[in-house]
Amino acid sequence: MAVRSPALLRIMAAVVLLSLTAYIPPTVQAASVAQTPPPWPAVPPFRLPFDSPPGPGTWYVIQFFGNTQGAYIWRERWYDRGQGLHFGVDFAASCGTPVVAIGDGEVAKIDARQHGSGPHNLLIWHPEGFVSLYGHLLETPVAYIGQPVRAGQVIGYSGDPDLNCVSRPHLHLEIRDATYGYAYNPVLLIDADWDSLALFGPLGGFERDLDNPRRWMTPTDQPIVDFGGEILNDYAHPWPPDWY
Repeated sequence: MAVRSPALLRIMAAVVLLSLTAYIPPTVQAASVAQTPPPWPAVPPFRLPFDSPPGPGTWYVIQFFGNTQGAYIWRERWYDRGQGLHFGVDFAASCGTPVVAIGDGEVAKIDARQHGSGPHNLLIWHPEGFVSLYGHLLETPVAYIGQPVRAGQVIGYSGDPDLNCVSRPHLHLEIRDATYGYAYNPVLLIDADWDSLALFGPLGGFERDLDNPRRWMTPTDQPIVDFGGEILNDYAHPWPPDWY
């Protein structure tokens, strides 16, 4: 067996080290990118996730994004990773209601359980720099990763997180950044008559901090969610008060 000199071994080790540092897997590259919001559009770039008009027989908003009373109750359980906030908009809809893409893009993930919103979900990347997530779908969407999608195209069917289509059938819609680390208020990014949609359906309202009672009280003034950040609504004097 050939004996290599110490100098040659040092050179070979340096070459190997250089080759390793020159290649960074895509997942590591993505994680190293600062999670900054994409440029905020001058006008909302997206549409609603249904083609049918809203109403008691079709679909309606039952929970907005942000510091909702429902999220506050479960801030240390269901919503602890989302800073205690509801990080999407919930639309009541019967199981099997067609769900459409809110904008052009391509399929990024299918049934990605790490993002929750089971039993099935779909994520679409949009060229504006956002990712839309459609949760609580009835079945695995018939799609493939990288598939082009057009705004208004049916991408799945609404389901029920309890799997019975009776207790709480609804669509959970999120809009995140491209790293999935932040969630933005869909009300600010979807072109819709939100004033009218807010008149019918929402369960409860927003949780009030009696020490700062005017903060986060409307569908449009909610904070961006930083997944994994500290809980924002652990109030000393909440209203309505804690029930547990």
